[in-house]
Amino acid sequence: METHWRDLYPDVTAAGGLVPAIKEAAKLSEGEIWPAPPATDAVIVETARGLLSVDPATEERLFRVRVHIPGFTWDIPGFTWGIGSTDDLGSLVEAVAAWREGVPFDKLAVRFTFLELDEFAGALERGEPTSAQWADLLSSEFHRRQWNLLRRLHADEVLRDMFPTISHSAVRLRVDLFDGASRQALVHELDGERYEVVRVGVPGADWVEVPTDELIAYLRAALNDR
Repeated sequence: METHWRDLYPDVTAAGGLVPAIKEAAKLSEGEIWPAPPATDAVIVETARGLLSVDPATEERLFRVRVHIPGFTWDIPGFTWGIGSTDDLGSLVEAVAAWREGVPFDKLAVRFTFLELDEFAGALERGEPTSAQWADLLSSEFHRRQWNLLRRLHADEVLRDMFPTISHSAVRLRVDLFDGASRQALVHELDGERYEVVRVGVPGADWVEVPTDELIAYLRAALNDR
């Protein structure tokens, strides 16, 4: 596999790996790009519009680009979506640098045709990723089982400002989309009348059963507690 990888990525091998290859090509300073934990061939580039991850394929020469909003730790899932792929390291680096510099998404799409900038990326640029995410989850047939809970949470004027994701059938609410250590809570619906809630990242926190009529107040308190 290692020999096969070297054959696919001789330029990366010659540079000493993907991290130095991208740093050398993009002239990014130290601390702005690093290997993605756990140990993989992927790298992470920090930007004001989320973390960009670059993941080289193993069966063909292809650099896959994703945007990653981290979880509380790398062991806790965050929010990730693919934005394209290319076999050209030079084009990849130029696209990463342009994304990092804040080039508008419509110009990025024209300049780098391999990028696939969807509606969420547009919402991110407009500063509306949270409302776009709520709309997506509330209209997704895949998440139909969570619709009742999502609607209950979204109806609250405070909780609808939290960024929602679905994690193992539970709804995760995060105060700050771009901060992996931001206050978060997981809500799991038991039977429509009872819920379990856990405060993510709080030492010793465990699932707490919360009745329906107390759910909103409990979540407000948990997510606003400093």
